Amino acid sequence: MTAGADEPLELLERDEALAQLQRELAHARSGSGRLVFVEGEAGGGKTALLKRFSVDAPRRARVWWGVCDPLITPRPLGPFTDIAATAGGELESALARDAKPYEVAVTLLHLLASSEPTVLVLEDMHWADEASLDVLQILGRRVEPVPALVLVSYRSDQLDRAHPLRIVIGDLVSSRAVSRCRVEPLSPLAVATLAAPLGFDADALHHKTGGNALFVTEVLAAGGTDIPETVRDAVLARAARLSSDARALLETLSVVPFEAVEPREECLEECLRSGLLHWAGTSAEFRHELTRQAIEDSLPPARRAALHSQALTALSEQPPGERDPARLAAHAEAANATAAVLELAPTAARRASERGAHREAVGQYERALRFHEGLDRTTQAGLLERLSFECYLTGELDRALDAQQKAVELRRALGDTVTEGDSLRQLSRLLRYVGRTDEALAVGNRAVLQLERVPSPGHELAMAYCNVSHLYMSVEDAEAAIVWAERARELARRIGDEEALVYASANIAHLDLLSRAPGAAARVDELFEQAHNAGLDEHAGRTFVIHVWWAPRGRSYALADRYLEPGLEYCSLRGLDLWRLYLRAYQARSLLDRGRWAEAAEVAELVINDHRGWPVPRIVALSVLGLVRARRGDPDAWPALDEAWRLAAPTDELQRIEPAAVARAEAAVLAGTFDEVAGEIGSTLRLAAARGQRWVVGELAYWKWRAGVPGAASDVPEPFSLHLAGRWEQAAALWDRLDSPYEAALARADGDSEDALRAAHAELERLGAKPMAAVVARRLRDRGARGVARGPRRSTRANPAGLTTREAEVLALVARGLRNAEIADALFLSKRTVDHHVSAILRKLGAHTRGEAAAAAARLGALDDGEAAPGGT
Repeated sequence: MTAGADEPLELLERDEALAQLQRELAHARSGSGRLVFVEGEAGGGKTALLKRFSVDAPRRARVWWGVCDPLITPRPLGPFTDIAATAGGELESALARDAKPYEVAVTLLHLLASSEPTVLVLEDMHWADEASLDVLQILGRRVEPVPALVLVSYRSDQLDRAHPLRIVIGDLVSSRAVSRCRVEPLSPLAVATLAAPLGFDADALHHKTGGNALFVTEVLAAGGTDIPETVRDAVLARAARLSSDARALLETLSVVPFEAVEPREECLEECLRSGLLHWAGTSAEFRHELTRQAIEDSLPPARRAALHSQALTALSEQPPGERDPARLAAHAEAANATAAVLELAPTAARRASERGAHREAVGQYERALRFHEGLDRTTQAGLLERLSFECYLTGELDRALDAQQKAVELRRALGDTVTEGDSLRQLSRLLRYVGRTDEALAVGNRAVLQLERVPSPGHELAMAYCNVSHLYMSVEDAEAAIVWAERARELARRIGDEEALVYASANIAHLDLLSRAPGAAARVDELFEQAHNAGLDEHAGRTFVIHVWWAPRGRSYALADRYLEPGLEYCSLRGLDLWRLYLRAYQARSLLDRGRWAEAAEVAELVINDHRGWPVPRIVALSVLGLVRARRGDPDAWPALDEAWRLAAPTDELQRIEPAAVARAEAAVLAGTFDEVAGEIGSTLRLAAARGQRWVVGELAYWKWRAGVPGAASDVPEPFSLHLAGRWEQAAALWDRLDSPYEAALARADGDSEDALRAAHAELERLGAKPMAAVVARRLRDRGARGVARGPRRSTRANPAGLTTREAEVLALVARGLRNAEIADALFLSKRTVDHHVSAILRKLGAHTRGEAAAAAARLGALDDGEAAPGGT
């Protein structure tokens, strides 16, 4: 890179990345759309790479560019608003009417599909709002048929494991239309090339900057020979060389938009010559956000507040259609302008919520409530309720409960019967979500009593009846749930309340499906149509969960599976993330039962790693992940199983307790420690019997029987009753019909013929069920059987080293010298999972070190080019 006042430094060591983007553009131009995640550290050169690529792209494709802003609370759909300014037409109209993310995505895809090839750049998506991430997820799923290349840049050093963008990447990275391009730091040779003409010690410069392109640029441009400690120091050293007037302009522009400033021409020219600013078409901009941030952070508090006040005044004078309440609210808070915050922040919150940007709505409501001294109690209560609901939507249930409890107290003090009753109903609903069912029922009944005092009952009472019905449904008290649902339906019909009617009817349909009542599935389908046509997206999304949630009881997957992918599509498109995670948790359990354990663990980790903390899907996912590890004989099964039990045990809900208890029972049998969980299993058995859930009773009784505990229940359904009666052939045949290979193998392992034992052993080895495979192998050897494999047989693996697909991917990255934490980031797995894979690889290859493993894999031909570049990079 060579320095210039108004041109970016020459790109060095970016030929490979540029070539990759050119290849992806060629695919897009041929009609096979691509999405590429461009990752690198802050200041690493991502923007320079994308700009250089975009210089050539217009000859073969148009370029649309959208940027995310580094606001504490981002503007909803910010990058797509930028793109709409260029694309115009349908997209601009959709954003003007506050379209939902899926509507924005569908409109954008229509534009991309209907004309010339397009390069769509989404820059700095680590700052993206929730709605923009929803649009990105839809683009990633649907980009392949359109002639477009979507380039998504983000700072890899700012994505912790719970970052929302990481969840999106993890969900998309397995798609063949999605790949990744990493912008690496500059090598010592590249830094030496830049430093030599200016007399710098290249080794010291590389050591201090770590090869960070921006840092190197700023050090060289500062003109001195001392190397600053940070990028910020380098920027400030460079700014210190400006005249006082030019430096004042630079400080102003770090806060105030260029269009709101009337700079003196000579000051602007000086800033441009310095390279701290550059001319971008119609305005001057900082070359990099880190540069702007360094200047703003250096301002004294009083000057910073005054500049934010100036920005607020200038932006408030824009035409109404151009004002962005999120940006204005940020300036208002920084200027400590109470009245402006209380006007702008709630407006920005409502707009964010309408667009599906619920995290941003939370931030705006909290911003308003920080200035609560200027609010009356009614307004404050309303803000708290809206904050609580948005926190529920983002899975921050503790914050949601805290806000709702404060709202209830304010409503009670105000003495308004209807608003207090409805606030109590909302509190009860949240208590149900966190599993505090007894408290939820007490508060829910208080809400009903409060609202029944109103002379003309309305929507609030109908929803309160629905809530109590839902509470009884959650604890599987069908009789009480139906009684309250019928009360809700009667009132809803009388007052014409479609939401309450759909909600109550869904509760009844849920129970009908659980009891396998004839025609139940068709009634749920009708409810979906009713909810969808009425615009009740949340209730429509819930119908997919109703279809699939209870399928593991009885392994009734044939019907449920018809609703999984459509449900995931529907809920993902509409930002119904709670229902989407329920469906993902069910998917993980379904994959587990079908013997697809590696996939089950990966889907379970998607749920577990999601930043939203909804307990029920998390319990199921933790149980699945722990059980996969236990069945494989991994040493780290119990942390997941223990967390699942901690979440489930305090509740009275079998839907929470059942998956955790059954998984722990099996894991304890495999480990020979059943006595340690016997109390948990006994209490769960009694709960399942009281709820009339014979399948759950059968599962737990089966594992008690396998543990050698006397007194296993006798009134259990097939296939468990067949096991308990010693009829292993019939049990195995039934498990085969239920597509449950592990359980079928266990049944055959109970057989008395060598053929049955060999069949069981082969299947258990295929599945990777090491503990049970070892048990069956011992039985065979005890019978004098010959040729019994003592470990996984290579003939059962496509990979010549016996590696799974995921293990081959991990080995490819080991061979490239990556550490486990780096591999976890590259493949979007937990470090614990990577630790497990590496241990398994070393064991399978008979290697003692990572280097030995890579060498052994190369000798065996177990490592090919495709595996060496997971994700398309």
